[in-house]
Amino acid sequence: MTQMQEAKKGNITEAMKEVAKKENVTEEFIRKSVEKGYIAIPDNNQRKTTHVGIGDGLRTKVNATVGTSTDINDLDMELEKVKIAQENKTDTLMELSIGGDLDHIRQTVLKSTNLPVGSVPIYQTAVESIEKNGSVVTMDADEMLKNIEKQAKDGIDFMAIHCSVNRQTLNRLKKQKREAGLVSRGGAFISSWMVHNDAENPLFENFDQILDIVEEYDVCLSMANAMRAGAIADSTDRAQIQELIILGELIDKARKRGVQTIVEGPGHIPINEIKTNVDIQKKLCRNAPFYMLGPIVTDIAPAYDHIVSAIGAAQSAQAGANFICYVTPAEHLALPGVEDVKQGVIATRIGAHAGDIAKGVDDASEDLKMARARKKLNWEEQYKIAMCPEDARAIRDKRPPEESDTCTMCGNYCAVKIVNQWLDTASADAFED
Repeated sequence: MTQMQEAKKGNITEAMKEVAKKENVTEEFIRKSVEKGYIAIPDNNQRKTTHVGIGDGLRTKVNATVGTSTDINDLDMELEKVKIAQENKTDTLMELSIGGDLDHIRQTVLKSTNLPVGSVPIYQTAVESIEKNGSVVTMDADEMLKNIEKQAKDGIDFMAIHCSVNRQTLNRLKKQKREAGLVSRGGAFISSWMVHNDAENPLFENFDQILDIVEEYDVCLSMANAMRAGAIADSTDRAQIQELIILGELIDKARKRGVQTIVEGPGHIPINEIKTNVDIQKKLCRNAPFYMLGPIVTDIAPAYDHIVSAIGAAQSAQAGANFICYVTPAEHLALPGVEDVKQGVIATRIGAHAGDIAKGVDDASEDLKMARARKKLNWEEQYKIAMCPEDARAIRDKRPPEESDTCTMCGNYCAVKIVNQWLDTASADAFED
């Protein structure tokens, strides 16, 4: 049975127990939330993974993407990205290759990690269609379903399925008009196929068959947000809301079957619209876990979009988002390298942590430990608590101070050191009139 089916029967699985222990909540809280669809635990029954809970009442999770492109196909580099992402404590991975032997790459990545791994099956169908016939519009509907099943058998834990790109959604998009148009790769594949073949989206029409497949393997559906804006000028428009309406209806069907779902969210969106988007998604999709893609909160910072998205991640987590896909410095520019992956994971973790403190999911206990270590000028303790200890140590070691208990920013004029020596030792009576 799926995790949701077990929860509906009143059973607490090992996965639920593991998540409850990690999150410091009760096992019954996890069970009830999985039963309702408020928490998802991506956990394909074909492989053993570290169990990660995504949803309300839990720490905001971070996803890192890896994968080849048509220009850069280096499996060793992708495996190094996996390693670096894990070392920097990403919660999940998505394998999004579009270049090379896609089956071999996916299977190798799955063997290299025990983290939950996601995919976008329509990518493989599109690549195979282009290689065979020279165009994405010749994709075969049966192959779309076969690739979903193939990847489920391989052990993919969660899948982005572009089932909400239907005639209604595209009609809204055409009437709406946009500055940046449609920027979802999967959305581009499906919409071009629909236009060329003058037909409805097979993933929408055959959603029941998709449920048959993912139910068998307990794959969590990541309901793809194909209508997400690629520019803040296009954010929160009618096409995006139309897609959310469709997604909400499909999620109802999935829950009846006991299939877990999460919902992907906007990509480019100004800060002042983030809470609105979270509230609308939670309402229309009946509190399904919300997977924000970034988000990018300004369009003019290429090379620094990991910082831009960290700002968006913090705002999103505070507003109630549950899962954040990282953005790297290479966003909009190139395929991310190993260092880009590290920077993306760290930036997104910082944003998610800041948002969790604001919404009360994280009690800021580590922040309190850091404050106390700084007060004591205990540098080794500060490194131990730091999110990236090696990086923190390297910066200080590169510019060492004359006095070991200070840093070269203030040196002998260190405020903490002076206060420790004078103000903290003074009697409170000294300041009374």
